[in-house]
Amino acid sequence: MPELPEVETTRRGVRTALVGRTVEAFDLREPRLRWRVESTLAVELAGQRILDVRRRAKYLLIDFERGTLIAHLGMSGSLRVMQSQSPRLLHDHYDLRLDSGQCLRFNDPRRFGSLHWCTGKPEDHPLLAALGPEPLEDAFDADYIAARAKGRKAAVKLFLMDQRIVVGVGNIYASEALFRAGVRPRRAAGRVRRAEWERLVQSVREVLGEAIRQGGTTLRDYVNAEGTPGYFRQKLFVYERKGEPCRRCGTTIRHLVLGQRSTYFCPGCQK
Repeated sequence: MPELPEVETTRRGVRTALVGRTVEAFDLREPRLRWRVESTLAVELAGQRILDVRRRAKYLLIDFERGTLIAHLGMSGSLRVMQSQSPRLLHDHYDLRLDSGQCLRFNDPRRFGSLHWCTGKPEDHPLLAALGPEPLEDAFDADYIAARAKGRKAAVKLFLMDQRIVVGVGNIYASEALFRAGVRPRRAAGRVRRAEWERLVQSVREVLGEAIRQGGTTLRDYVNAEGTPGYFRQKLFVYERKGEPCRRCGTTIRHLVLGQRSTYFCPGCQK
């Protein structure tokens, strides 16, 4: 599934082409996504100017003069900017056609993506209201995370992946951040020491920042706004490296399952 770096890469890739442009038409070919897309969107969006393209967690927020589109890529979705007359593929479900002659096209073979129209504050939408702070912003720091972890028995990896605690730290990036911080993924969150939380916060920021600069991680279905994959996988230390030697100490990387998610760690580097 595309994670925060992939969504941020998409946001940066489409923003320049969208901001300041006016919508000529919204072509909806398949409304049956994760939630049914509203049939009134074509009328709502026609003639509106795009003011900004933002991100909240794994959602893209496309701000218009009279509302905001909240888009999610789902498990296999991609948003790409292309010429409106470009040939359509089987799983191209909607086009946001612009006055520039280009369009924003959504492709999603599994149809787990979503699209919602919001006329109020997007932050108050049910999909966004309960989300924790962004990991790359100041609100996510050691004081905050240590206070939230106090007394918690949940494994620290699952704690970091809880979107109510902090958004966007998905499976790959949680494993990599825990490795860099030297913390084993199965340890109870409430037993992580303050100095370790300092390292973890820094590691989460470093891992996500590097992934964004590399265009995200190469996932099976993911391509960015230009149609190319991310390259951060080449820098992974533990994820999907079961049985291979640790790049830092040479110890064999181990695998376990936490919360039904594959988890990788180095027993030599992580305590």
